[in-house]
Amino acid sequence: MDKKNTASEENILSRRELLTKGMYVGGGALIMSGFSNVASAEPLEVPQWSKQVGKPILTNPYGLPSKYEKDVIRHANVPEDSPPGYVPALAQNSWSATPLADMRGIITPNGLFYERHHGGIADIDPTQHRLIINGMVERNLEISVANLKRYPSINRINFLECSGNSDKDWQVPTGASVQSIHGLLSCAQWTGVSLGLLLREAGADLSKAKYIIAEGADAPSMSRTLPIDRALDDVIVAYAQNGESLRPEQGYPLRLFVPGCEGNLNVKWLRRLEVTDTPLFSRNETSKYTDLLGNNISRAASLTMEAKSVITTPSAGQTLPEKGFYEIRGFAWSGNGKIARVDISLDGGKNWQPAHLNGPVLSKCLTEFTLPWRWKGQHAVILSRAVDETGYVQPYYQQIIKARGHHSEYHNNSMQAWEINTDGSVHNARV
Repeated sequence: MDKKNTASEENILSRRELLTKGMYVGGGALIMSGFSNVASAEPLEVPQWSKQVGKPILTNPYGLPSKYEKDVIRHANVPEDSPPGYVPALAQNSWSATPLADMRGIITPNGLFYERHHGGIADIDPTQHRLIINGMVERNLEISVANLKRYPSINRINFLECSGNSDKDWQVPTGASVQSIHGLLSCAQWTGVSLGLLLREAGADLSKAKYIIAEGADAPSMSRTLPIDRALDDVIVAYAQNGESLRPEQGYPLRLFVPGCEGNLNVKWLRRLEVTDTPLFSRNETSKYTDLLGNNISRAASLTMEAKSVITTPSAGQTLPEKGFYEIRGFAWSGNGKIARVDISLDGGKNWQPAHLNGPVLSKCLTEFTLPWRWKGQHAVILSRAVDETGYVQPYYQQIIKARGHHSEYHNNSMQAWEINTDGSVHNARV
């Protein structure tokens, strides 16, 4: 970390200072002094909703958010969010983004979990669906969804990120929001069966097999190759998400879930697992989802999502309404394990301040970070950088460009900067 730490600057409030002075000296005066609209001592007016009986139980048999949260929704890929020259995808081969700026905590509600489809959402009858395991095995397995749920189950809390996340901002900074640029990222609790257990059940020849080919039951039969050592690690065949069955857009009734790896490897509507000694070299492993490098070659099979972070509040499209106290918030994650540290800069990367990691801090999972900050109306450029438990440090944009050139678009894990103007408006920036 830069020795010119900003901890002594007036506009940075340490958590210890905040808790000590705010909670124990004057009952929160430090925080409240940062707001201009401090409540008076007059009694509160009794609102209309306190004067009438509310709606009965089961008004909505499946619970819905408050009508006042109607704007907290996924946004589809649309032309106006795209950089110049970008051709938007068809609705059946497109995506929707999670509203990260409205998320608190590490779990993304199922109704807000990002989508990515290559041929539309398959409508599958679970009673008719089967999972086939074949290839270099002693016995072919055909498993119904009901029978799969009889196997020992595993729960995992992990993030899922599309390898194309942040690609809109690759060459030219857009004016888009954090949702539009970074919203192909979500996190959930996944429930399913260990892939390693299923492979051993089939008698997979682990002495010769090198890969697993996963195939989906959607229209394009989305297929990807998974190395056998990865398959035997922490991979599951998932059937539930956040305590309920997978949603159709998330692969109902079954999907492969490979923690920490790019989203499209987590094949949805899973119907077949083939044990083999040869990669598939599918369309999505050759013409797409490979990383172009600066020396005119392509790096194939870059499956792991490296350490990354993004500040969600304040972020582009938001406005700070007044001077005073704010909590800078965001998320950090790494496909290589736990987040060890997140640093925040208020001056475009010249000086850095350690952020607080809100627990829990889990492996291959979103980690929420915060930093208390008093904004005095000054111009600021804020950004965050993540460091994971392997020691990997999230790179600057220019470091990515130096390594890969200007033609890559996948696995963009560079730092995201936001510029705060003196009027409180927040815009996309690059440092």
